[in-house]
Amino acid sequence: MFARRFTIVCLLMSLFGMAFAILVAEAGRPARSWDQANSCRFGCVNHFRP
Repeated sequence: MFARRFTIVCLLMSLFGMAFAILVAEAGRPARSWDQANSCRFGCVNHFRP
């Protein structure tokens, strides 16, 4: 019984650790190139005037 509970706790902790590692790695990444392209540096050419 103890071994079963220990196994379940270890599996849950490993899942939590993997999810936390993904969050930490994602926060450290620089912005994606398509996110930077939306900054509209060239006068917003896509907004056409009638």
